[in-house]
Amino acid sequence: MLTLTNINKKYADGTQALSDISITLPTGMVGLLGPNGAGKSSLMRTLACLQSVDTGQVNFDGLDVLQHPDEMRKQLGYLPQQFGVYPNMSCIALLEHIAILKGLNKKDRQQQISELLALLNLSQFANKKVSHFSGGMKQRFGIAQALLGSPKLIILDEPTAGLDPAERESLNNLLVTISKQRLVLLSTHIVEDIENQCHFVAMINQGRLIQSGEVAALIKPLHGCVWLLESLPSVLPQESFVLSQSYRYGKPSFRVYATTAPAERARPGEVTLQDSYFYELKLRGSNTCY
Repeated sequence: MLTLTNINKKYADGTQALSDISITLPTGMVGLLGPNGAGKSSLMRTLACLQSVDTGQVNFDGLDVLQHPDEMRKQLGYLPQQFGVYPNMSCIALLEHIAILKGLNKKDRQQQISELLALLNLSQFANKKVSHFSGGMKQRFGIAQALLGSPKLIILDEPTAGLDPAERESLNNLLVTISKQRLVLLSTHIVEDIENQCHFVAMINQGRLIQSGEVAALIKPLHGCVWLLESLPSVLPQESFVLSQSYRYGKPSFRVYATTAPAERARPGEVTLQDSYFYELKLRGSNTCY
């Protein structure tokens, strides 16, 4: 269990990255949602012991993370959105190097590296330089290094970026499997992935926690209040608003929040986590167009 209490972080340029964040994250798959610049990366860097905070506390299974970052790193696997590699090292050599840095003995290193290469479909590329990997292969390598050492806390920032649909599905299934005995914190722009894989979600905007809880509990208040329209009426009913606009088979599709049908041709829609996410942003005055 990971508990954050009154976390605040302001950068030297005056940006308030995190404002009074307090939340407890349970074991399992936990999703982190927020627009660009919301503070997701700042929060993940804090939890990964890569930056300090101005005030607040972080506790992981009884460990004071901010006071004992080296102890936390022994239990941590981290995949940032962008990461560099040694240009002349092969995949297996670089994994070996990282495993040594994580303190694994020779037997455990060999076993875990072999298993991870197979798990992430990298076995046939073990001796290829990581710098020559495609974007998707490099991402799979990043996930492999994050899983070395069987960490209790795994932090993944956009882990499916660059993966094709089959790889994305395979990775998502893997993450659910490994999360049964540990906390996996997943940040991604693909809300569908979080809804399908995560049982608990935290939403942040402008550095503040705006909502959190079990997915089922987050979407429940919107049941009966989401409507589908192919075109909008000239005026929406009072206290109704557009949650999102997209295209389906080349035709526009609007998802509208309203307590009653907002137009004659409106059809009730099945509530999704994305609806809840957009609803929370709209309530707080976000002008982002979706």
